Amino acid sequence: MTADNRRTGSARSVAVLGAGSWGTTFAKILADAAAATGHPRTIRLWGRRPEIVEQINTTHRNQQYLKDIPLPGSITASTDVAAVLDGADLVVIAVPAQSLRPQLREWKDMIAPDAMVVSLMKGLELGTDARMSEVISEELGLPTERIAVVSGPNLAMEIAREEPTASVVACTDPAAAGWLARTCTAPYFRPYTTADIVGVEIGGIVKNVIALAVGICEGKQMGDNTKASVITRGLAETSRLALALGGEAKTMAGLAGLGDLVATCSSPLSRNHSAGRLLGQGLTLEEVGQKMTQTAEGIKSGQAVHELAGKLGVEMPITAAVVAVLAGKLSVDQLGPVLLSRELKPEGDY
Repeated sequence: MTADNRRTGSARSVAVLGAGSWGTTFAKILADAAAATGHPRTIRLWGRRPEIVEQINTTHRNQQYLKDIPLPGSITASTDVAAVLDGADLVVIAVPAQSLRPQLREWKDMIAPDAMVVSLMKGLELGTDARMSEVISEELGLPTERIAVVSGPNLAMEIAREEPTASVVACTDPAAAGWLARTCTAPYFRPYTTADIVGVEIGGIVKNVIALAVGICEGKQMGDNTKASVITRGLAETSRLALALGGEAKTMAGLAGLGDLVATCSSPLSRNHSAGRLLGQGLTLEEVGQKMTQTAEGIKSGQAVHELAGKLGVEMPITAAVVAVLAGKLSVDQLGPVLLSRELKPEGDY
């Protein structure tokens, strides 16, 4: 599909790589969007676990990640990534952030040369501090106008239950962003568009680390004042990092900034909030990993966020404290006083 064709209509053939909760939910959004507009659309979902793939194909459920939520019959699943990618004009990627680069190297030659690639991932790559859109660009050799990011308050289970949700589609090409937004506009899912990929990605990355901090506070039975303070100052940290990287302040005040932060820090459906709460209750990091059925990206990305902030000279005391807890250098009992340890200054002074 050419760039000109992306200015009208919507995607006809979609590959979703990743059959976890968000990947499966986004496949459902795409199917429901097509049904609502009457546009025929092929949606193929790649999963690495044969039992999940078989369940999606035979019972139209993903019990492991979405329980009894029914999936549209137009979604098919396969463990054969080449078959899933064959002819797709839209490729949506929803895999753990730290596995993205090696998987892209395997998939590169299977992705159509004119396909639009969309990241649903919210993480920084360890070692390189690269955002997911940057990893995609580097490994696939794509220009920025062919890469988009979807972010916002995206708690998968709520969206799968078709509870009304707004989100953000970010792409440097406004026409491509609009094309993607039309493709994923369902009766319960309303996307807005922006060109600020940096701000959208940083909002989605740092909120996971802040959610760990809020979860720890909850696990320690700290009150709502404490949690509200951490969320608010966490937004300030996120904004400082985003602005230092060229993101826009208005993005931080929107769905991909404040909206995603509040949802992730407040909901028991949030993996990072849940992981933090378990840490606050005294579980070790290993024990938390055993209890969690899905990846809490903040645990993996926290160190990368901390390193990036250090390189840029950006103060992020909450992030630093969470990383210290994860590294075993600070106990959860010591965390509270450290969370708001920045030197005294006016609130608006970022």
